[in-house]
Amino acid sequence: MTSPQTVAILAGGLNHERDVSIHSGRRVAGALQEAGYQVKVLDVDSNLLQRLSAIQPDVVWPLIHGSTGEDGSIQDLLELIGLPYVGSKAHGSRLAFNKPVANSILANAGIAVPESTSLPQSLFREVGATAILDLVAAKYGFPVVIKPAAGGSALGVSIVTEAKALPGAMVDSFAYSDRVLIEKHVEGHEVAVSVIETAEGKPFALPPVEIVTNGLYDYDARYNAGRSEYFVPARFEDDLLTKCMDVAITAHQQLNLRHISRSDLVVDNNGTPWFIDANSAPGMTQTSLLPQAAVRYAEDNEMAPSELYSQIVEAALVF
Repeated sequence: MTSPQTVAILAGGLNHERDVSIHSGRRVAGALQEAGYQVKVLDVDSNLLQRLSAIQPDVVWPLIHGSTGEDGSIQDLLELIGLPYVGSKAHGSRLAFNKPVANSILANAGIAVPESTSLPQSLFREVGATAILDLVAAKYGFPVVIKPAAGGSALGVSIVTEAKALPGAMVDSFAYSDRVLIEKHVEGHEVAVSVIETAEGKPFALPPVEIVTNGLYDYDARYNAGRSEYFVPARFEDDLLTKCMDVAITAHQQLNLRHISRSDLVVDNNGTPWFIDANSAPGMTQTSLLPQAAVRYAEDNEMAPSELYSQIVEAALVF
């Protein structure tokens, strides 16, 4: 397979995760330039279609996080243009982006998923927030996790430990989505497992990354160096590492993801990996989890991380 000469990276966009996307785009651009590609980093704005037409890239790598980038919109646009691109097609992107739908699919596939309830903001207005929150407290107890039903980077996510904090957590979550996911909290070790598909074979998992942070692994803890500590691979026995990797591969396949994904898990004290979230366009910043796993995988396989990213680009030309 002849390597494509030009890769257009889409980064930025107009959503809450713009800064993360820009940093991701720059990091991937550097890796691909190291691998010998000509790289153009483009913002998603009114000039995007004109610039893509002028550049005529061999492959597009969308690194738009959150809405637009992970809800299938950019993917549908690239299909209309007819350009090969890295990452999941629109259908898979939508499945992963919609957390309640993803949870249902993976629960049906036999994956451990926390018990949850998903409700729209309109229902709170029609029925009354107080009555609904009383039901939530009675059913799930505390702590409970409140999060937007769609979105990323832990924006709008809260761990609520008492009833009086529920209304504020709901307001924070509805700021990012018109539907909220109320989820039973699982106590344990936070782990992220990235999955890669190359043109040569089936998807495989990179070494699981264990995240240790003081408090919630929120936006600040994710992207400000020093807030969190990472262990690659996670400090588990081999059989538990394999369990985590198997869950991530199952999620990748069941949600129709492609080329690259990351599943966030919590491993409880009984050694059960619980699926929490799937990311069809994982962050690629300096503190992001997939790049850390890629570095370890590259070291273990005596290759440069840029070679792994190059294989991902090659896969976009094949399927």
